[in-house]
Amino acid sequence: MSYLEVPGARLYYETRGAGPLLLLIPGANGDANVFPPLADLLAADFTVVTYDRRGYTRSALNGAQDYAHRLETDADDARRLIEHLSDEPAAVFGTSSGGVIALQLLIDHPQAVRALVSFEPAAMRLLPDSEKWLGFFDELYDLYRQSGPAPARTLFVSQCFPQVDHPIMSRTPDPERAPTAMANANYFFERELRQYTAVELDMEKLSQRAATVIPAMGLASVGFPDGDIARALSLQLRRDLLELPDGHVGYVTSSEEFARRLVRRLKQEAARG
Repeated sequence: MSYLEVPGARLYYETRGAGPLLLLIPGANGDANVFPPLADLLAADFTVVTYDRRGYTRSALNGAQDYAHRLETDADDARRLIEHLSDEPAAVFGTSSGGVIALQLLIDHPQAVRALVSFEPAAMRLLPDSEKWLGFFDELYDLYRQSGPAPARTLFVSQCFPQVDHPIMSRTPDPERAPTAMANANYFFERELRQYTAVELDMEKLSQRAATVIPAMGLASVGFPDGDIARALSLQLRRDLLELPDGHVGYVTSSEEFARRLVRRLKQEAARG
């Protein structure tokens, strides 16, 4: 087990493999445990870093938090991990709200990033119908407050993700992990569901750094919000969209093909310099 002390938190992280650094940023559950199937495959080509984001699972908070700037803090945590583990900029893969964090990392700390894969980032303001989705998330939060995270999660999954994702995203955690899963769900609904989806990214800065960005989506996510966001990001930045297998959690449902396509694109970008 490895930990990094950062302002306001203690970050748990794991490393595997050898080669250039590749940081994987998790989405809604904030937990490194979503990535082992993918990380093990990527470790043939990279030193892969997975971690629990602050406030989730093993990354305990320490003192008062600046929740008005939580996204920037999450991005700074990623930057600190990269600089702790390498003297060189890293490749970064972020999924869902982790994809939003990855984009904010590039905006705030471009020196830390050599290539950035933003996989279905949950930045709803990139969609033409963003207000509809932001209103839905307000309703989802109200349901969570009234009835708890389980019914809110069920509605969230049914409305926002393709069928191929549902078995993974709806599964009941092991009894030993149930208290941690509940705490993670509560933290997500309170601090992330409405806040990260409503962020207004600095598209001018992202456009200036577009050569670093690889927008990515699952092929099954066409017509669902996060997949459509990835396509919108690709068009705005004029960057080729990386199409990956299955849906929002294709890194779990089709890990081998997902890893193969991801490595191929990262190597292509590295060869271009």
